[in-house]
Amino acid sequence: MPELLRSTTLRWALGIALWSVLLALTIFAFIYWQTATYLREELAETLRLEVRAAAADPAAAAMRVETWTAMDLHATHYGGLFGPAGARRAGNLGAVPDRLARDGDAYRVSATVDVAGRTLDDEIWAAALALPDGGTVVIAHDTDEIDRVRVTTLRALGLGLLPTLALSGLGGVLLARRARGRLASTEAALAEVMRGDLRKRLPVGSRGDEFDRLAGNVNRMLDEIEHLMGEVRSVGDAVAHDLRTPLTRLRARLERSRAQARTVAEFHEAIDQGLAWIDQTLTMITAVLRIGEMEDGRRRAAFSRVDLAEVVGVAVEFFEPVAEQRGVGLTVSISPGAHTIRGDRDLCFEALSNLLDNALKFTPRGGVVRVGVDRSGGATVITVEDTGPGLPPAEHAKVFQRFYRAEVARRTSGNGLGLSLVAAIAKLHTATVTVRAGATGGCRFDLVFPSAEGSKAGAPSV
Repeated sequence: MPELLRSTTLRWALGIALWSVLLALTIFAFIYWQTATYLREELAETLRLEVRAAAADPAAAAMRVETWTAMDLHATHYGGLFGPAGARRAGNLGAVPDRLARDGDAYRVSATVDVAGRTLDDEIWAAALALPDGGTVVIAHDTDEIDRVRVTTLRALGLGLLPTLALSGLGGVLLARRARGRLASTEAALAEVMRGDLRKRLPVGSRGDEFDRLAGNVNRMLDEIEHLMGEVRSVGDAVAHDLRTPLTRLRARLERSRAQARTVAEFHEAIDQGLAWIDQTLTMITAVLRIGEMEDGRRRAAFSRVDLAEVVGVAVEFFEPVAEQRGVGLTVSISPGAHTIRGDRDLCFEALSNLLDNALKFTPRGGVVRVGVDRSGGATVITVEDTGPGLPPAEHAKVFQRFYRAEVARRTSGNGLGLSLVAAIAKLHTATVTVRAGATGGCRFDLVFPSAEGSKAGAPSV
């Protein structure tokens, strides 16, 4: 029983039934009010006309009253002609009703009437006017007709409520069952998801109603969750693989040094090599943690206005000795105007540094790395282009994944996290980062930052 009371089907059925009953009551009340008002106005107008006609000719008033009462076959017409002292001269009213105004208008009052040789107390509608001699003429009608309308309306309401309640309840059950069917299929799909099948999706109909839109939004959320879980698994596998290599080397070197080293210099060499491998491992772990920090958005609260032109100038100056050492030209081009965004200056510098380090690493001696800052459609674009071997188009979207290393990068040192950190920093700044082939070979990376006002919007995908 408690489960039945909590069911959506019962609540919907009861709600629709109650609403239908209230609607029926409102309609019946309106019909009764309109009908009764119409009948009262018709009766009042008749009484007003008759009493004025009787009072207009005092000599014929008695005959007018008798004619009014005699023309009624169902004893519903009443009237009376009364002298100045209240004595009845004609009609079937025993006396002038109490509190009946003599203004010719119709009122509902209590009166004594003579019907079929009997004297009865009854509720009537009556209109009265004073005569010149001080007498009173009264024209009246009983209230049975209006009362019958009320009784008939109430009877119809009573007879109609039960079918209305039953039909509306049945309609509510059918509608609720239909909705329950859609909810059941949704619950079944969600149960599969909760059991670990992230490939399961909610059913989406073709009507495009609220249920379909909700199911579509949940499916998009499940797509994102499946994507993130895939990334977590791939990151976990990559971390385990990349940690195993330096740790295995470190263990082997320590065992060999313990067994073979004889001098302090040999122990120092083993320790230095071990520290290098440990530093490599810590660098990778730190990069993973920083990417997680960027994606969590914890640094967005400290954003301020950042001049990207100044950041680019500092970064290029920082990497000039590296470029000179490797025999690579490093040029910069900054368009006139303001290049200000809302962001974190240190993170912007780190993203640009990773791009520059990546470009210098893969550009051969004699090549060129070009850095540019420009405005495009209200956004600030930082461009880093090199003349290296470039990337196949199929790998353009993959290079921003954690631990992904392109084929040309496997012969160089690194852990595949530099561009992932760039993507995380861009997402934190509501920016986008893309890669494409350069104009003269190599790769071109574009960092597109929204203006200082537009950077307050939500982050796009990278």
